[in-house]
Amino acid sequence: MLPSPDATQPLMPVRRLHNYAYCPRLFYLQWVENIFVENADTVAGSHTHRNTDRASPLLDSLDLETRDNHRSLALSSQILGLTGVVDLIETTEDGREIIDYKNGSARRDPESGERIAKENDSLQLAAYALLLEEANLPVDRASVYYASERSRVQVELNEGLFEQCRRTLDEARSVAESGTCPPPLLDDPRCLHCSAYPVCLPKESSFWSSSDSAPIAEKDAPRPQGDEGEIVVVQNPRAMVSCRGGEIQVRLKGEVVTKHPIHQVQSVYLYGGVQVSTQAVHSLLSRHIPIGYFSPAGRFLGMTSGLPQSGVDARLGQARLFENRELRASVARESIRAKVHNQRVLLMRNGRAPKNVLAELARIRDRCSIQTDLDSIRGLEGAAAALYFEHFGTMVCGSEFEEFEFEGRNRRPPRDPINALLSQGYSILAKELAGISHAVGLDPYLGFFHQPRYGRPALALDLMEEFRPLIADSVAISLINRKELTPSDFQFTAKGVFLNDEGRRQYWRSWFRRLDTEVRHPQFDYRMSYRRMLDVQARQFWRFCRGEAPRYQGFTTR
Repeated sequence: MLPSPDATQPLMPVRRLHNYAYCPRLFYLQWVENIFVENADTVAGSHTHRNTDRASPLLDSLDLETRDNHRSLALSSQILGLTGVVDLIETTEDGREIIDYKNGSARRDPESGERIAKENDSLQLAAYALLLEEANLPVDRASVYYASERSRVQVELNEGLFEQCRRTLDEARSVAESGTCPPPLLDDPRCLHCSAYPVCLPKESSFWSSSDSAPIAEKDAPRPQGDEGEIVVVQNPRAMVSCRGGEIQVRLKGEVVTKHPIHQVQSVYLYGGVQVSTQAVHSLLSRHIPIGYFSPAGRFLGMTSGLPQSGVDARLGQARLFENRELRASVARESIRAKVHNQRVLLMRNGRAPKNVLAELARIRDRCSIQTDLDSIRGLEGAAAALYFEHFGTMVCGSEFEEFEFEGRNRRPPRDPINALLSQGYSILAKELAGISHAVGLDPYLGFFHQPRYGRPALALDLMEEFRPLIADSVAISLINRKELTPSDFQFTAKGVFLNDEGRRQYWRSWFRRLDTEVRHPQFDYRMSYRRMLDVQARQFWRFCRGEAPRYQGFTTR
């Protein structure tokens, strides 16, 4: 057995030992990386514990010799290096019994068919028994209450189980101290019920860490769960955003205009001088819900977000990547290759570009794959952008408004409606990926293609390159071609052309529609929304920075 843990080290919660027995990778993500994702099972588990989760009594004031039940008893041990909260200690004439509440159901013994406790549940009870024994509060029995079956399953507390518990604790501590995340489980049914699945991405992680670039069949790669949630957009400068009764409320002149349950909110976007209460900020930060700030004209200014869930290893790797021009070029050429490919696909689908232009874009795309110098990659990206925007107008068709004629890309400020739409889309996309980068543990301001400068989320700009044509450009084309906007939805000023309030409302409707559009993944062959795809690509880059993947693969459409 390993020596007792250093007293200066944090005590490991018993529930993390439970995680390790279930899956070492889950344990590492939650204990070392501090990544915890809610899903229906974890919410149901919290609901199951609602009757036992009361203020923990002090050990000094406990009288366990009485026949009273004691709930939510907090325990800790420097010798074991453990801390935990026992759900219930029940005292009867036959002695004391630990009862732990679980939301699921018991296992069936393959031979006898009897209901038995799961191994990780048994180890958790053994850990509680060891903690109580050290506190001179020994117990006689232990059982798990499985809420879905509404019944208890006895766990035999014996020396074999205690030894297995100590051995598992030593293994978990060694994994935590190694600094290396364990590999994912493969073809394991436990993954389908794991709350960390959207972050762990077992099949995808295995693919990214392999040198083999062969696609994964859909049957071998379960589709990642989507990011459900509502984006609250507030653009009236006289509005006030507050939080009351578990709801994000938008008020105008003291009257509640809209209410949104906070657990259903994914992010909040504020335009101009919208006010937000401190209570709302605290509630949003505690749930890792970002607040994005935009100028009245739609330019992304910044965001308020809580601490990232994880980041030390990835940020150190990201810094090393930035210092290594060869590594930066390897990521940049793949990102720009994917961007040029997607630009070409969009022109082929929606435009009337000559064949020689499409052939030249294909040639530039293929040349990107072999470049080893950042300046050369930037040159190819610029050449492709010039060709693409030269023929961008061929994708805008059927408009009777001369204001919607496109004569080339311009910005800062945009001088025509289509460029205003493109700038709006790029600004929102930068915000989306800045928030995702921060959330997964990356530095949004340290990129591999764009040079960092004050106030510029270079990494977000890098990650959005391959999505510019597929999301932002596609939304602009759709709004014009479907006649969802007219010149009256824009402000034409000496300082440029911008969407007005009504135009932005229509823009957001189209934007959400596009992000919810499902597309087939080029490597994994399953379908997912563009919103989820942004997260998957950011997590792939996160793994590359941590050294878990030998390369970065850009997203391309077919």
